[in-house]
Amino acid sequence: MIAVAIDEDVEKVRGFADNVTFPVLIDADHLLTELYAISNVPTVVMIDVDDTIAYPNWSAFGTDTFKEFTGIDSDTQKDRVRSWVRGEMAPMTEVDARAAVGDLSADEEAARLHFRIAAHLRLAGDASGAERNFNRAAELAPHDWTIRRAMIPLRGGDPFGEEFLELYAEFDAAGRPYHGVTGY
Repeated sequence: MIAVAIDEDVEKVRGFADNVTFPVLIDADHLLTELYAISNVPTVVMIDVDDTIAYPNWSAFGTDTFKEFTGIDSDTQKDRVRSWVRGEMAPMTEVDARAAVGDLSADEEAARLHFRIAAHLRLAGDASGAERNFNRAAELAPHDWTIRRAMIPLRGGDPFGEEFLELYAEFDAAGRPYHGVTGY
């Protein structure tokens, strides 16, 4: 098991990873989210020993902290992972996996580019350029949490505050769009 934090603040990630017994990597440039079409976090991708994706993106939680928001029971998800590890559950076919995840749309790809530009401009001290690109990314992919939620702390907001709750309400009203396997 490997965790990847979609974050640029090593110290914040270190605080969350203090008692974690597996590697935790940081993807400040959001490359993994682009590679695997991840549009929400936390997301699990199960890859077997042959480096084949057995199960693509599915939203998963290790605790029931967000159960009120998501309706997802962490024990059910843990049982699913255990079943796959024990060989009790066959991997998805490539056709089914591709159908479940789908490709990013041109707008979603452009949004991720604008997000990366914004993050770079922010670090370079160009606040207005960063803000312009953050806004454009949000317009192009309004329900992509790896962009919208990631923007909140980069813009100085609380990632679990009022802006998060507003984002969640928009996501919920839109039918919880998601690139990945649903129903787990």
